[in-house]
Parts: sequence; C-alpha cells; structure tokens
Amino acid sequence: MLAPDRLAALDSFLIDLNRASAAAIAPLFRADHGLEDKGTATWFDPVTAADKGAEAAIRQLITEHYPEHGVIGEEYGEDRPDAEFVWVLDPVDGTRAFIAGLPVWTTLIALRHNGRPVLGSIGQPYIGELYIGHAGGSRLLARGQEKALKVRACPKLTDAIIATTDPEGCFTGAELGAWTQVRAAAKLARLGCDAYAYAMVAAGTMDMVIEAGLKSWDIESAIPLIEGAGGIVTDWRGDPVGQHGGQIVIAGDRACLDEALVALKRSANN
Repeated sequence: MLAPDRLAALDSFLIDLNRASAAAIAPLFRADHGLEDKGTATWFDPVTAADKGAEAAIRQLITEHYPEHGVIGEEYGEDRPDAEFVWVLDPVDGTRAFIAGLPVWTTLIALRHNGRPVLGSIGQPYIGELYIGHAGGSRLLARGQEKALKVRACPKLTDAIIATTDPEGCFTGAELGAWTQVRAAAKLARLGCDAYAYAMVAAGTMDMVIEAGLKSWDIESAIPLIEGAGGIVTDWRGDPVGQHGGQIVIAGDRACLDEALVALKRSANN
C-alpha cells in the first residue's frame, strides 16, 4: 500500500497530466486532426495528431517530475516497463468517435505500483469531466466541483443498462454469441461509448460494460476507478484482469456480473 501522502501527491500529478493532455487535444477536436491509418489491422485503425501530441505531452511531464518511473503508451511504446511505478497511457481512447466529432472519446491514464494498477483516471475534457479513483475512493471533478462516485445496486441482469463498443467489430463469432445472449437478457444496451461507458458505471448511471480484445492501456485506468467506486472488473471467467487486457467485464453489482458470466464463460479464452 502507498503511504497516504505519496498517493495524494501522485493523485494531484495525475490531474496535471490530464490538463496537459487536454491542452494538446483541444485545438484538434472537430478540426484538422491529422488523420492517419496505422495499417496494423484488417479494418480502419485510425490515429491522429491529437493521440500523438497528447501522449508526448504526458510523457514529457512524467520525465520532468518522475524520471525514474516507467511508461507504457499506445502511441510510443514502452520505457522501463518493469519499474516500481509505471504509467499506462491511452491519450485518445475512442479515436473513431474523436474523428467523427462525438464527445465520448476519453484520455485514459493509469499508474501501476509493483505491477498492479493503483490509481486511474478517465478524462473527457471537451465536456469538462475527469473521473479519478484509487482504493480510497473515486470522484468526479467537473465544472469546479467535486463529487464522490458510487456504483448503483442492480442485482438482476434484466434491470441492467449495459454497453459495448462495437459487437460486430470487436467480438469473434463465439464472443458475439455470448454478448447477444447477455444483451437479450438486459434491460437496455448502448453501443459506441468506448471507455466513457466505464466512467458511467462508476457514476452509477450504467451497470455493466463487456469488451474483448483490449490492450493494457484500454482497461488499466478503469480498474482503480471502478473498484474505488465499489464496482468490479474481471475477465470473462470472473478472474482478476492481468496486465494484457483481453476479454473484460466491468460491473457495478456482483450479482448482476455473476448472471452475465454464465453466458460469457462459455466463450472465455483459456
């Protein structure tokens, strides 16, 4: 466990990282964002000047203030990934939403301590929201105010509002079948919200997010945030999430999660 004063200092620094990232991204949203296709997949895999500029700004601040810390980022790779403290970055999660002008993209920043994510944030600077959390609790910073975050009770899947990013694009055949089964049982499903849906689980307006094929930078920021708000993050077997992403479930209520896992476990990776 981190000492409270050290955790508070890192929490404050995380807010500074989000400010720096937002400053790099803001001029490019709904503007000339320098779109490219990474060409690393069979589908369109976009990256923009905002992704690159924001990660560069975050890395520069880390180097200036904590040069001994490691960094893992989507755009610029790994630097000392085995350090005691490692920052895990996705400067613009939801790049497809970003280039479409939709304000559901987010900046994801996590801090690992000895291999475990202990501090995380999901920021949406265009609408002025920063969701931040650790074991001591999670909170929303928005429009000059601070609000504690808490997941809501939803023990029955039939009452749940659930989400995924793109079932046809992100799930394999077996995974799509599992999602379809959970979707049929749930009250309501929303698509295309990317990691902003994670923040909504922490805020108690949604109940579950189901994803597959995630990288570490897609999910690690959500783990301290969701757990600090009283929620759960597991893989499709119900086990803790490792450092490599994969098949993920975020839930506010353990009973609701257990119902969904009945279907998801059948398509879980070994």
